[in-house]
Amino acid sequence: MNIYLFQALNGLGVGMVYFLLSVGLSIIFGLLGFVNFAHGALFLIGAYTAMFVTAQTGSFLLGLAASFAAVAFIGVVAERWLLRHTYRMPHESQILITVGLTFILTEGVVMIFGPESQQVPMPDMLAGVFMFGAYPVPVYRIFIFGVCAVVGLGLWFLFERTLFGARVRAGNESSEMLNLLGIKVSRVYALTFALGTGLAGLAGGLAAPLRGADPSMGAEAIVIAFVVVVLGGIGSFSGPLVGGLIIGVTQSMMSAIWPEGARLAIFIVMAGILLVMPKGLFGRA
Repeated sequence: MNIYLFQALNGLGVGMVYFLLSVGLSIIFGLLGFVNFAHGALFLIGAYTAMFVTAQTGSFLLGLAASFAAVAFIGVVAERWLLRHTYRMPHESQILITVGLTFILTEGVVMIFGPESQQVPMPDMLAGVFMFGAYPVPVYRIFIFGVCAVVGLGLWFLFERTLFGARVRAGNESSEMLNLLGIKVSRVYALTFALGTGLAGLAGGLAAPLRGADPSMGAEAIVIAFVVVVLGGIGSFSGPLVGGLIIGVTQSMMSAIWPEGARLAIFIVMAGILLVMPKGLFGRA
C-alpha cells in the first residue's frame, strides 16, 4: 500500500506540470481557435533553456525564469510573423504549419545541444525528501506543486479579476465583440500567445530535473497536452488542472502496477470519460 500512496503523491507533482503545459494550449485554442502542434517543441525549448541558464549562472530559479521568458518571446515572434496569417485557415493547414515549425525548433535544439539526452541535476536546495507522516515525499515534487499552484492562482486572478482577462473572455466568445469595443485584437492575441507559450516553457523547465532533456520530449509533451485538454474540456481553464492531475496520478500509479501499460492507461481514462461526458469534464458545446 505504501508504494501506491507514494506513487499517487508523485503523480500530483507530475500532474501539475501537465497542467502548466496544457493550460497554455487551452487558453490559445479557447481565444484564437488555433491548433498549435508546436506546443510540445516549446516545452522542449523551455527544458533546454532552463538547463543552459542554470549551468551558466548556478541558479535554478533564474533558469526557470529564463525558460518562461525565452519561450514567450519565441511565441510572440512566431505569432507575429507566421501564425497570425493562419488564423482563418482550416485546422488542417494550421496543423501542417505548426508541425513544420516543430521540426524547425527541434532541429535547432539538436544543432545547438546535440542529439543525445542530457541529465539535468536536481538543485541542491531542493534535493532530499520531506517526511509526510511515514511516507517520504521528494522536496522537488513539493516545490513543483507549490510553483504550479501559485501560477494557477495567478492565472485565475488574471482571467477573472483583470481587464485583460475580461478582454480574453470576451474574445473567447467573439473576436468581433473586441473590435466593436475598440480593442486592438492583434495585441490581445499576441499577449495571450506569449502567456500560453511561456507556460509551456516553464513546464519544460520544471520537468527537466525529473526526466532530463532530450530532443524527443517535445513529441511526448504534445500528446500529453492534447489528452489533458480534451479530457478537461477544450477552452476551459479549470479543465487542464483537473485533467492534468488525473493523468499525472494515473500514469504514476500505473507505472507501479503495470509499467508497460502506463502510457496506454491515460488514453483509456480519456476514452472512458469522453464516453460519459463527450465535451470533457468542463468543456462547452
